[in-house]
Amino acid sequence: MCRHADAPSLGHRCARWMRRLTSASIALFLSQATASADGIPVDLQLVLAVDVSRSMDYQEQHLQRDGYVSAFRHADVLSTIRAGTIGRIAVTYVEWAGSGLQQIVVPWTLIDSPEAAESFGQEIAAAPLLGRRRTSISGALTFSSALFDKGGFTSPNRIIDVSGDGPNNAGLPVTLARDHLVGRGIVINGLPIMLRGNSPAGFFDIADLDAYYEDCVIGGFGAFIVTVRQASEFAVSIRRKLILEIASAAGTKVTLAQFERRRPASDCLIGEKRWQDYITGQE
Repeated sequence: MCRHADAPSLGHRCARWMRRLTSASIALFLSQATASADGIPVDLQLVLAVDVSRSMDYQEQHLQRDGYVSAFRHADVLSTIRAGTIGRIAVTYVEWAGSGLQQIVVPWTLIDSPEAAESFGQEIAAAPLLGRRRTSISGALTFSSALFDKGGFTSPNRIIDVSGDGPNNAGLPVTLARDHLVGRGIVINGLPIMLRGNSPAGFFDIADLDAYYEDCVIGGFGAFIVTVRQASEFAVSIRRKLILEIASAAGTKVTLAQFERRRPASDCLIGEKRWQDYITGQE
């Protein structure tokens, strides 16, 4: 670009231009190096997205929280974390209900020791229990996905662990949110809560919620569900699920034995249809 800089004035201009270019290149290099160093490397970034819609009564919410608290205290979970390549994970705990009703209960936390895990569990236990209207799994997924770039951590393994006791009935169709996140390399696992079994009692409940989660909610390489069918199963199911997620991120071979014979495809808009029927019935 300065090949014809034989005139003094042009030579001076080119020299100034080259100095500016060099300074800009150095600044760009330093900014990129700083950006890459911003994130603390971990084996796994995990968002625990927990349903607190009003269909989850106080006892269910309490059992669910206790399950996460006890899981992070369990020796099997801690040993699985230590078995990773780096030996640490980052976790955040989010509660959600209808559209726009998502709340970070515990922000991103580095779990690299029993003390860190205990502190994380204590923060979950100390937060007040809230019940809110509607069920927007799609809103929970979208909100959770935005957190991965905000916590100061970095990992090739990004998982959203979403629990719930009913289908999506607010916000975007859940399949749109799921497919967008899977396209970004995010894995979505599910914890369908079926304490009423396959005989739903409420208007918005559906039979075979586990099939709905398999067909409509989870996605990404190795995605799976663990179903809770009895109150006594909360702690064990949550612990099993965490161990599978952490182990898979660490490269450990896991067997996803929870899957059963495939059922007919679920109606992924069943929640929205139930809600519309409810609104029509009120008119």
